[in-house]
Order: sequence, then C-alpha cells, then structure tokens
Amino acid sequence: MNGSFFNNPTFPGTQGNKNVMTPPGNVSSGSLSLEQSLIENILRLNKGKLVKVYASYPDSNEWRDKIYTGVIEESGRDHLILSDPASGNWWLIRMLYVNYVEFDEKINYNVDYSDTFD
Repeated sequence: MNGSFFNNPTFPGTQGNKNVMTPPGNVSSGSLSLEQSLIENILRLNKGKLVKVYASYPDSNEWRDKIYTGVIEESGRDHLILSDPASGNWWLIRMLYVNYVEFDEKINYNVDYSDTFD
C-alpha cells in the first residue's frame, strides 16, 4: 500500500538512533550505579513485609482511591503483587497506579546490585 510511509520513522533533525542520549543512571554496560534506588528494588528488598499500598484510579468512579493491605510477594518494574493471608486475596497492582507504600516496620534500603548482572 504505502511502502515507505511507515518505514523507520525518525524525529526531524535526527539520523535514526545516532543522536539518542542515555540519561544518567540508566543501565549501560551491565551495571547499575549504587545511588540508583528504584522503588521496585526497594520493594523487592522488603519482600514478605506487611504493607499498605495507596493507589489511585483516576478514570474509575467506583475505585477512585483504594488502599490494599497485604504482604509483598513480588515486585517488578511495572507491577507489585500483594497477598492477604487473612482473606486469601491476591492483588496484581500496576505501579502506574501506586501513590505510595506505607510500612509499619523499618524499611530495608541497602540496595546491593553486585549479583544483579552476573
């Protein structure tokens, strides 16, 4: 149909990916700086702890603001998995909707990246 219209789109003034800059703190050459403390890594360090997760769903009238109380099971770049042992409920929450996380105990924060990229 229109064979060249969608062929490798670039922004005006760039030559493909030659002018793409990597922001400071990004993963490059297989290591992370020790200063980098991403929320996903902090949540991983606190796996097994009971937390309250405050989330907002702006496009929902029924679930505008929600508080999840549960144990951190897993955490990834874009999600958090909580479980509630009392009720048996499990939640997969997109990080996009998480406002903040409340802990009732001290937070583990010493991020060690030495074994992340072996």
